[in-house]
Amino acid sequence: MTPSRVSAEDKDAAILVVDDHAFNLELMEGLLYREGYRVLTAPDAETALGLFRKEEVDLAILDVMMPGMNGYDLCRKLKSMTDRRFFPVVLVTALSEMEDKITGLEAGADDFLTKPFHTMELVTKIRSLLRLRKLQSHLDHSEDVILTLAIAIEAKDPYTKGHSERVGSLSMELGGFLGMSEDDRDSLFKAGVLHDIGKLGIEDRVLHKAEDLTDQEAKLVKDHVLIGETICMPLSSARHILPVIRNHHERWDGQGFPDRLKGKDIPLFARIVAITDSFDAMVSLRPYRSPFTIDEAVGRMKAEKFLGQWDPDILEGFIEMMKNQRGFII
Repeated sequence: MTPSRVSAEDKDAAILVVDDHAFNLELMEGLLYREGYRVLTAPDAETALGLFRKEEVDLAILDVMMPGMNGYDLCRKLKSMTDRRFFPVVLVTALSEMEDKITGLEAGADDFLTKPFHTMELVTKIRSLLRLRKLQSHLDHSEDVILTLAIAIEAKDPYTKGHSERVGSLSMELGGFLGMSEDDRDSLFKAGVLHDIGKLGIEDRVLHKAEDLTDQEAKLVKDHVLIGETICMPLSSARHILPVIRNHHERWDGQGFPDRLKGKDIPLFARIVAITDSFDAMVSLRPYRSPFTIDEAVGRMKAEKFLGQWDPDILEGFIEMMKNQRGFII
């Protein structure tokens, strides 16, 4: 079978998969090969470490429950071996308790897959983390610091861990589905990663509050779009995505914020990120509710297509893209 789906910039990416079950290794290897990645497999931590010392690895997918050195310990070891270089690690587990995910975060994990998971979920996480790895190796120092801060704010909260990277990756995917250029897709990814950077200026007690916000607290949260614009304004390389940071909470009917823009007056990239941001929020765990399934989230967005929140044409494209990419693994 000839790989064809991987993007040009990821064509040489090597992914290390570690699992003590041979069937899972073969299944994951086949899936990732079909996506176009170079795959290295290991049945245990010692074999994985040997491969890691010899090969240039771009991302690791580790099963948590392994005899000997488990996935948490292997994650810590791999992270320590990469020095200060960003090396993404995804932990795969059948465990869904928050304590297990917190243990993973403490070990340095960048994302999680809970069995069973969708093919699209796996591929989206990989593409997002590889793109983030590439960005971190190429960005100028000041932008690298801001990008790191955007990730750091989410790392403090298990409920939002990885949200911005996923929004960036999904926005990039949607841009491609809509026929946008590679440069536009790169901009959409960066815009997604940075869209909530302004939350750095909001107190944790407000951001993580499970109860209803007071009017004053709600205003503070809304101000994150203006704070984010201010943070990124000095960066010449980020100026073209400033409208996304400022306007991704505008509504098609003009009832959004901060500028109450309406319809196509809302910048195109902001309309795209508004959709992917809403979707990822729906399918993510929050302290006040359980996550929607992918079907439930897409179904709800489809039902609300003409209620004024999103650009209905772009939303239709998003729904079609989701239908085309559905898959299931393990």
